[in-house]
Amino acid sequence: MKLYSGPLSLFTQKVRIALAEKQLAYERIEVGWSRADRYLPHHPDVVALNPKCQVPVLVDRGLALYDSTLILEYLEDRYPEPPLLPKDPALRARCRQQEAAADEIWFPHVWTLIEERFYPPPADGSDAGRAAQAAGELGALYTELDDALEGRDWYGDAYGVADIGTFVMAQAARVLGAPPPAELRNVSAWTERVQARPPVAAEIEATTAFLARTLAA
Repeated sequence: MKLYSGPLSLFTQKVRIALAEKQLAYERIEVGWSRADRYLPHHPDVVALNPKCQVPVLVDRGLALYDSTLILEYLEDRYPEPPLLPKDPALRARCRQQEAAADEIWFPHVWTLIEERFYPPPADGSDAGRAAQAAGELGALYTELDDALEGRDWYGDAYGVADIGTFVMAQAARVLGAPPPAELRNVSAWTERVQARPPVAAEIEATTAFLARTLAA
């Protein structure tokens, strides 16, 4: 098994955590990245395997897959233990929907913060108002998440892809200056539980170290 991975790719982080949770051995191929040029030039294998030229790309048993959601579903089907999706159809759909929401609803606001607060500003400067609006939108999503976690330790009946996908986006937002409000007790307790999982803790440690090296360069 091979994983084409981006050092700060949030979508690759999801896959790396899932692979670690399932204790699957794989070869990690890190693609080139820099703050100035981002992923250019694209890794030739990624260009050949993914028409979108993006990571993550997983290669397993001769099958090449891109899109983190598809990869997570493949891993669940091919390597079902330990499970990262509930068996109950309604709960399974609930978790799939939240994992998709992390990608499609949370990430656009996180990406705004990445562009405004991490990458070098464009020639016409950063837009503080745009960043503030994204942080406000994330604040509303944190509140929705707090409501969804009422009476629950995890988003589903157990820890799984919904928790992984949502935490990755929330952690990035936190690093970029948009943490969840402290009064959201369910989100706070859930965050502590997710962070305590060894694969997540290892991912945070590695990403933090990479960021520190990048910012110091």
